[in-house]
Amino acid sequence: MSGLEALCISLQHYAYPCRYGDLSKDYVRLVPQLCLAFKWVTEFIYQTHQHLVTSLDQPWLSSPHLSTVADAIHEKGGALSNCWGFVDGTSVRPICRPGIYQEVMYNGHKRIHANKFQAVTTPNGLIAHLFGPVEGRSHDVYILREPGLLPELEARSYDPDGNVLCIYGDPAYPLRPQLQAPFPGNNHQAFNASMSKVRISVEWSFGEIVNLFKFTDFKKTQKLLLSSCAKLYIVSGLLTNAHSCMYKNNTSTYFGLDPPTPNEYFQNE
Repeated sequence: MSGLEALCISLQHYAYPCRYGDLSKDYVRLVPQLCLAFKWVTEFIYQTHQHLVTSLDQPWLSSPHLSTVADAIHEKGGALSNCWGFVDGTSVRPICRPGIYQEVMYNGHKRIHANKFQAVTTPNGLIAHLFGPVEGRSHDVYILREPGLLPELEARSYDPDGNVLCIYGDPAYPLRPQLQAPFPGNNHQAFNASMSKVRISVEWSFGEIVNLFKFTDFKKTQKLLLSSCAKLYIVSGLLTNAHSCMYKNNTSTYFGLDPPTPNEYFQNE
């Protein structure tokens, strides 16, 4: 089959957790063909484009662009004038009960077995960095140490004049020049309130992934060691970014900041 047909099959399967037998009526293809097409497209997108959400070395994240993004956050009411993005651990992604790994995958707060991811989002609605999965019981600070995000920020988070730019997280994160968090207790309530108001946009980006591609939110398909749970979620994140480049999302509308075009984002790959 053509690449376009395989992509359409995959997008329809990602969009809603339907059976391959249901898709065969639309595409007049055998179930094994549909399954192979979905797996091939998923593997192709992951191997070809995963660097777009695992590295900050991207044209749309260059110093001049980061300065523009930081200005948009500040103009929207954020107290920090050098903040260009927001970091958070995604809400836990439920999976099937994983047999012998039940203890390490169990999240006591949500009382489910799950994977966790960490993402950095920007005011144009794109996910700049996505890491995972880690065990459902892991703390956000533990996830921060794993992907090497801090060294990348130390190397690339600067404006054209060499001044430090930062991302903003919740109180669980440690303070660094490139990573800021709220003041503890009741100190500087105005600062905390202003940053909390703009930081809520990170939750919108997480919501976009599961709203657009519900297959990754269907617990019964997420089987540890039997299905590629992490790969499916990361590919869904890439597809969400592609969708945001073509259509304005809630975050970009809220900040009045347009995302890059698909050609700019994928660098004509």
